[in-house]
Amino acid sequence: MGTITELFPLSAFNELAEKEAGHWWFRSRNRTLLWVFKQYIGNFQRFLEIGCGTGFVLEAIHNANPSAKMYGSEYFEEGLAHARMRVPSANLSQQDAREMLEIEYYDVIGAFDVIEHINEDEMVLSNISRALKQGGALLVTVPQHRWLWSAADEYAGHVRRYTRAELVRKVARSGLTVEYMTSFVSLLVPIMWLSRLRSNNGNYDLMDEFQIPNWLNRLLEMIMTFELGLLKFGMTLPIGGSLLLLARKRN
Repeated sequence: MGTITELFPLSAFNELAEKEAGHWWFRSRNRTLLWVFKQYIGNFQRFLEIGCGTGFVLEAIHNANPSAKMYGSEYFEEGLAHARMRVPSANLSQQDAREMLEIEYYDVIGAFDVIEHINEDEMVLSNISRALKQGGALLVTVPQHRWLWSAADEYAGHVRRYTRAELVRKVARSGLTVEYMTSFVSLLVPIMWLSRLRSNNGNYDLMDEFQIPNWLNRLLEMIMTFELGLLKFGMTLPIGGSLLLLARKRN
């Protein structure tokens, strides 16, 4: 079996835990995810987040669904230390997603910017499918567009950026049926592309993305809020730095 890439510096979990709540990207992704939960998933009893990191997303989903039982798995103990403080009522464990053994246990499983780190992504998707109850939902986000590949991806420990066709094909092979899909971080693609070109010139540090002026952080979040409004209006976006997919386990 291959190994999960570990290029992402473990010390970054401390800075992530400190910065996520105020950063436009993490705040905007949470709002998008919570909207999808409300609009397309509805009530559920058991939710598992694979690769829960510091627990920032898990905490938001717990706050929006306080009666549901929360579970989180994470490959790195450094992330779980923060997740335990954020969601003390959750059942958290250090686990390799390629070694999941549960069978038809969860109503919803989320993997938010996780499977792009894993060589055996299809194995993980199959494990997720097996662990979902009949009618259960998978919600996944991944980085999109191979032409956006840069030193930023290498530093973050990515092994791929997905195309739509690739993600749909792999999810379908796992036995799940795609119900909703859209790109997001779409309006910012030109800025992302320019930023990625600059990162390829060397001396890239992922943590530099947290060192932006407050006015710029607010502006980017406003753009993402407008973009979410487009999704709520019924639009699906064809391109974007990220791709969101919702699939169901059907008989």
